[in-house]
Amino acid sequence: MDFKDYYEILGVPPNADKKAIQQTFRQLARKHHPDVNPGNKEAEEKFKTINEAYQVLSDVKQRKKYDELRAQYQKWQQTGGQGRRDFDWQNWSAQADQGARVQYADPQDMEDLFGSETPYSEFFANIFGKSKGGRRATPPGPRRGRDVEYEVDLTLEEAFHGAERSLEMNGRRIKAGIPAGVRTGSRVRLAGQAEPGQNGGPAGDLYLIIKILPNAIFERDGDDLHFDVPLDIFTAIAGGEVRIPAVEKPLTLTIPPRTNANQSFRIRGKGMPRLGDVKTRGDLFARIKLVLPDALTVQEVNSISALASARQKQVSPNEVQS
Repeated sequence: MDFKDYYEILGVPPNADKKAIQQTFRQLARKHHPDVNPGNKEAEEKFKTINEAYQVLSDVKQRKKYDELRAQYQKWQQTGGQGRRDFDWQNWSAQADQGARVQYADPQDMEDLFGSETPYSEFFANIFGKSKGGRRATPPGPRRGRDVEYEVDLTLEEAFHGAERSLEMNGRRIKAGIPAGVRTGSRVRLAGQAEPGQNGGPAGDLYLIIKILPNAIFERDGDDLHFDVPLDIFTAIAGGEVRIPAVEKPLTLTIPPRTNANQSFRIRGKGMPRLGDVKTRGDLFARIKLVLPDALTVQEVNSISALASARQKQVSPNEVQS
């Protein structure tokens, strides 16, 4: 019979409190649950092992007995004990009329998962006895189906207008409507579209977990959109109008004279629709990025040089020296 280190199996220290043990067990149970890993025998065995460790460490009396056994076993190893058959298991064996206390903390009972096959090891049965209970004499009642999460990638344009996705779930084709205004991390609930219930219970819910893909033009901040506007120095100095992009359709932006680089213009109500209230929208922010005009002529370069020279002459000698 092999000794099982339940603390090592759960990955918790020997002084872990009941809350820490429960939280760790739930995390591991979700990861290795047979429903999440269909047909994976390794995950199934891991699930049984972490459940067994939890049943012992979550029960005050069983944990006390286990801690005493563990301390004795480690002391025996430190004194040179190696062969597992040499350890005196007799002193720790459960009495004939003793039954292990178990509780099914996972949403799916171990009985329903593995039928009449025991999910507990020889070590558990010998030290704590066979679990009290066993198969139920009466048929189990209705049980709700398991919820399922499904990640969906959307473009910014799809998030702006809303979108549809066709999904395959349990051999069924589902058309999923995604509302306008969703963000990365938004959860879209499709009631009753996940795993079927058992014994007449309702089906679980399907949750679409939204991920918005990067956009080549716009940066999103909540319901606001930010983007850069390349602007030539002539328009920045004299002012004018430029066409700018928007998710819906292009807009005209009026540039006032003497506009500086990195200045931001706010266009109200031209950002993303608010989730659940599409009539309300965020704002669009245009940041000015100054650029040289394409293909400057010699005459234009000479004119700019003359202007620069004239401005330098207006600067006092003291300012030039400083």
